Amino acid sequence: MALPGLIRVMERAARKAGGRLRRDFGEIEHLQVSRKGPSDFVSKADRIAERTIYDELLHARPDWGFVMEEAGTIEGDPTKPRWVVDPLDGTSNFLHGIPHFAISIAAQEPKLDGSGWGEVTAGVVYQPITDETFWAEKSRGAWLHDGRLRVSSRSRLSEALIGTGIPYGGHGDFGEWGRIFAAIGPQVAGIRRYGAASLDLAWLAAGRFDGFWESDLADWDTAAGCLLVREAGGFVSDYRGRSQPIHAKQVLAANDSLHSRLHKLLAGALKA
Repeated sequence: MALPGLIRVMERAARKAGGRLRRDFGEIEHLQVSRKGPSDFVSKADRIAERTIYDELLHARPDWGFVMEEAGTIEGDPTKPRWVVDPLDGTSNFLHGIPHFAISIAAQEPKLDGSGWGEVTAGVVYQPITDETFWAEKSRGAWLHDGRLRVSSRSRLSEALIGTGIPYGGHGDFGEWGRIFAAIGPQVAGIRRYGAASLDLAWLAAGRFDGFWESDLADWDTAAGCLLVREAGGFVSDYRGRSQPIHAKQVLAANDSLHSRLHKLLAGALKA
């Protein structure tokens, strides 16, 4: 299957940056034992990946704006879409030589009334180590390369594998997360924390996870992943059950049946 034009632009940028990240990842194990350590190296790798993606996307759509993790917001033509980019989601994994990280790129449309930003209409999550390209376009479905993606059909919590993100070092609310974990954990088959929200959501779209929750994220962490889940037939909301174009501060995602069950458990935990 030939990739749609906009997805092809996004994948080309992701693959170009991903090739460099893949090569740099091979150097991490050597840096782990050096006196300087790998932190500066990873920071440089992150910036180079972002610059590579920026240059590729700017060349393809010179009048579009950007929202990026490192460079922040770069304004473009306000009547045109903007790119939402995470050049290295899973930086801590990359830093420690764990091969679970991704590049996330999404296209977000301006609202017709000019009051801000609306729907995400295209997204790519690329995993450089496994060379997997998860992509979606609004109303055209979600895909892994040329294979159609569907969220899992499991309806029993006891059979469900759930992804999450755990608060760390000044990020997130440990008390809130603990209450949610205590409510959901005993009801499900397992809970996993892999450390790259965009890839977790892509895995949910592919049926590898059955549900996912996390808070205190950024737009670039979830923009492409939320679209993937929706286009694969899943539901994405905040903790109050509200749907938004991008979920950053709170994300609860699953198939129709499990979303309602997970939301009931989560809402009950937050009332406790």
